[in-house]
Amino acid sequence: MLDDLDKTLRELLKRELPPAFANYEVTFCAPNPEFINKLTLPAINLFLYDVRENLELRETEWIVSRQSNGTALRQRPPVRVDCSYVVTVWTQDPTDWQTEHQILGEVMQALFRHRVLPEMVLQGTLRDQSPIPRSLALRPTQLQSMGEFWQAMGGKPKPALNYTVTIAVPIFQQDADTVPLVTNSQI
Repeated sequence: MLDDLDKTLRELLKRELPPAFANYEVTFCAPNPEFINKLTLPAINLFLYDVRENLELRETEWIVSRQSNGTALRQRPPVRVDCSYVVTVWTQDPTDWQTEHQILGEVMQALFRHRVLPEMVLQGTLRDQSPIPRSLALRPTQLQSMGEFWQAMGGKPKPALNYTVTIAVPIFQQDADTVPLVTNSQI
């Protein structure tokens, strides 16, 4: 499922960024010195650094869907999960901050255009997901400190966006029950 989210975000950027960025590599690796040496630059990197349940969107009510045979299918709702990325841009000249800022600005605009990921970019298991994944750009980071993050990655600090996508993880599919529909009432 997370790999489908990566593919979805790659497709979103491919469609939304201007044609001048068509040859830019979109990667999902840890932004450390080994990563930089293996890249075809310039590159846009989305590093998945945090995955956690979204407690605000937690649902406890069963989902009931009517079937054509006079029964209903009752199943537990999916778990909503926030997937947080650090988005960075890497160029051939690490001192070329103007180009990095320009590219990062374009990426920011592309991500802001869609508070809900468009169905046309959804990949794999995300295609039939309900509700459709939603996104939050520039949300406060789940990291304690960006300085500590860069130190842990073994690199120098650089401009970065925080981008979070909330997906639904269907973990209760085996718990679906077929139940009879109530078709009349008696008082």
